[in-house]
Amino acid sequence: MKTGFIGLGAMGTHMARNLAKAGLLETVFNRTLTKSELFRKEFACSVSISPSELAKQCELIIISVSRDTDVLEIVNEMKTSINANSIVIDTSTVSANTAKEAANLLRNVNSNFLDGPVSGGVEGAKNATLAMMVGGDEKILGKARPILNVIAKNIVHIGANGSGQATKAVNQIMAAGINQAVTEALAFGEAMGLPMNKVIDIVSVGAASNWFL
Repeated sequence: MKTGFIGLGAMGTHMARNLAKAGLLETVFNRTLTKSELFRKEFACSVSISPSELAKQCELIIISVSRDTDVLEIVNEMKTSINANSIVIDTSTVSANTAKEAANLLRNVNSNFLDGPVSGGVEGAKNATLAMMVGGDEKILGKARPILNVIAKNIVHIGANGSGQATKAVNQIMAAGINQAVTEALAFGEAMGLPMNKVIDIVSVGAASNWFL
């Protein structure tokens, strides 16, 4: 399955690299062309000058961008040239409504959309240990899964389009709460005059151990 990647940011670059190392990457697109050119020098893949051009060449397209408007702009550009039965997977963190809108846009041109936001940070992207929560047709996910396994360690189908992004929202709310608890606790430790390196070392191997710590 010819695969293209859109968005060579902090997360996207590592995901694209893992696909390229596995010999699965056909072409890349990034708004800043210099990033794409640097990527091409490192790996044997082509550079597309637009999402529309990339869509013509690929059967599977993975998106990793920053904002809801970016996702919809890219999908709107691709829909004019995308091949029927293509699969578009958005790994960005956007709203469930945006995922549903993107899915409808592609459904109108006989293509498929999966919202597949990821969790695990840059290290997870680099080491291909990301968790991916997917909304959309489970059969379509089955077709894409062998390629997605190259960038994510844990891939779970949640439900219909939008449910992947809704699950990521659960993840983000939970992570924000944990992060706040960690920083408040460490501030308390500092206020008590504790040797914080030692505190972090011991707390990290106890019941309060967590990713942020």
